[in-house]
Amino acid sequence: MAKIAFIGLGNMGGPMAANLLKAGHAVTVFDLSKDAVEILVGQGATTQSTAQECVKGAEFVISMLPAGKHVSSVYLGNDGLINHIAPGSLVIDSSTIDGLTAKTVGQALENKGIRFIDAPVSGGVGGATAGTLSFMVGGELTQFERAKPILENMGKNIFHAGDLGAGQVAKVCNNMLLSVLMVGTSEALQLGISNGLDPKVLSDIMSKSSGSNWTLDVYNPCPDVMENVPSSNDYQGGFMVDLMAKDLGLAMDTAVSSQSSTPMGALARSLYAMHAAAGNGAKDFSSIFNAFGHKESK
Repeated sequence: MAKIAFIGLGNMGGPMAANLLKAGHAVTVFDLSKDAVEILVGQGATTQSTAQECVKGAEFVISMLPAGKHVSSVYLGNDGLINHIAPGSLVIDSSTIDGLTAKTVGQALENKGIRFIDAPVSGGVGGATAGTLSFMVGGELTQFERAKPILENMGKNIFHAGDLGAGQVAKVCNNMLLSVLMVGTSEALQLGISNGLDPKVLSDIMSKSSGSNWTLDVYNPCPDVMENVPSSNDYQGGFMVDLMAKDLGLAMDTAVSSQSSTPMGALARSLYAMHAAAGNGAKDFSSIFNAFGHKESK
């Protein structure tokens, strides 16, 4: 049993912390949302009035925060956690942020004797709840091995991507590809529907053919084709459009810094930015399907 502090109990962090409790760890949680904290306390977690108190004495500190500015502020800001985490402890940041911030925060912690890895995740809320997330880890191999037993309580695929920051690069590459696949799948299904095909039949045809991919086979964007996916629940739950747009922004920043050509990723970013601006930011990212449907004339 490990003593773990968990900072950030949103749609992903809450279920992840719950799985650590199920595995028998002593988990102390903190979030600005009192309701989120109370849910975990009801499952056996302890809490403190501040994040600074939460991390004291912890062997592992796990954070799941919205963006790089939040990670930097929590760890390095005024009275940041860097001043309260015990030397030798391991920080596991599972936020999806830019690689530069991960390296900056990680190096600052390392300078204080605090170990750090970046470990963003893939798998969505469903994967967080089921404990089947994929972790993409950047950092020293020895720290990866140290973290692996903890990560295995929350996920089933644990990868060492490389040095500090590599996990973030792997994550934005994965999400850029995911966005392109979702856009392409949505286009293809809407094309078939516009020409009289049943989307369930078309999905089955493509799933058994060369067009098969995760967004079609597991996370179909067309309503009522597949049960227990956001598209069949008015695009509620899952991975928000706003978050996909954020991740695509990170991917484009990464591409610029390495002078990489990402025309499909750039187009997907533009489409998701327009979709978010049209009032769909809180919907699941598969709702991009609706952007390709025929609009009825008034």
